[in-house]
Amino acid sequence: MNTPDRESSRRPSSTGRLVSRSRAVADVSFPAFLADSDAPRVLWASPAGLELVGAGATARLTATGPDRFDTLREGARTLFADADHRGPAVTRPRVVGGLSFDADHEPIPPWEGFAAASFVLPAVQLTRDDGATYLTVTDYGPDADPAALDDRLDTVAERLDALPMMQASGGPPGVAARRWLTDREDWIDQVERAVDRIADGELLKVVLATALSVELYEPVSVPAVLERLRRTYPDCYRFLVQPTDGGAFFGPPPERLVELQGRDVRTEALAGSMPRGETPEADAEHARSLLDSEKIQHEQGLVAETIREQLSTYGGVTVGEQGVRKLTNIQHLQTPITATLAADEHVLTLVEALHPTPAVGGLPLDRALRTIGETESFDRGWYASPVGWFDADGDGEFAVGIRSGLADGSSATLFAGNGIVGDSDPAAEWEELQPKVRPILDELTADE
Repeated sequence: MNTPDRESSRRPSSTGRLVSRSRAVADVSFPAFLADSDAPRVLWASPAGLELVGAGATARLTATGPDRFDTLREGARTLFADADHRGPAVTRPRVVGGLSFDADHEPIPPWEGFAAASFVLPAVQLTRDDGATYLTVTDYGPDADPAALDDRLDTVAERLDALPMMQASGGPPGVAARRWLTDREDWIDQVERAVDRIADGELLKVVLATALSVELYEPVSVPAVLERLRRTYPDCYRFLVQPTDGGAFFGPPPERLVELQGRDVRTEALAGSMPRGETPEADAEHARSLLDSEKIQHEQGLVAETIREQLSTYGGVTVGEQGVRKLTNIQHLQTPITATLAADEHVLTLVEALHPTPAVGGLPLDRALRTIGETESFDRGWYASPVGWFDADGDGEFAVGIRSGLADGSSATLFAGNGIVGDSDPAAEWEELQPKVRPILDELTADE
């Protein structure tokens, strides 16, 4: 499907104008749409029901360095300054993308095409919400013509009619080989050194990560994997960011970083994990272990209190009742947190304040980040980073890019990390890593 990405319309400018047109269409397979469309490609789906896919770039917002959030907000103000949108509110223009874990990230292998911050306004977008599906086309630039866009909306709608309403997600490509980038012995050594730093008073907590390198028997269809993950992890987010026809960053993260609607903020502390039990009794015992574990309660408390402190700068904060979040193969200790802002803010301001949370970085943050840089032997890239969307009002929603992978052709890299505190057992931390790569690994592994 032709999804224009004109060089002249990629960057916001004072002479630009955003025009957007939407209409209801018959339901169509989102994987089929992505397979038939040009890069960049994005997908976002929340557990609450909103799902959108986009292809092509009418406009781009990119940034790097310590001022990347300022650059993004300024670009967004310019992009949305003169927006002309016609269609249901759910189809309003949104930019979709994310950021790297480190502000000074460079888009080098395997992260070619992934800037330190990158968002696109899709040229063509499908939105599914509340049982309805909508098509949206956009144009941006000094010569954006509403009449021409109306014609283009009709043309794209006709092309969608040729796509199936449903498309089989196919079978997994099969895993030919796998290798941890940090093996068990090195991981245990890393954790032991981190525990020593905590014992010495240098740290309270640090999150150490590693990655599983996977070679596949055939090229993987990431949209098909995400479609299968819809069924196996229905209570998780799903996302895809593919800037070019190369690497695709994707996953089913369970954790919301932040959601902003008006002045209402929702976030959560998600720290500590246990496997699911093979029987209801074993499952309940694992859940009780989450609630009763001093180590996990300590880790959870650090995360929740830090988020509360970070949000209290902007308004009143309420920390909810702690509970257990049960997923298909793992369960987590979860504390919901809400806030009411004292003044209007952009969701990116809250993302900047919260990222990286202690659940993916550590405490104190500067020392934890230094420890991560000195310890980990791979580039996190966009792993454990904010991925999501925002609109003209500054509302938006972001997930934490965990349970994620980077796939390109017949290879993939799957990421996993654990929070290390003073009484962490290195061997147990290694075992806790294993189920965190399973969501994607299971969808890549062919049945035997």
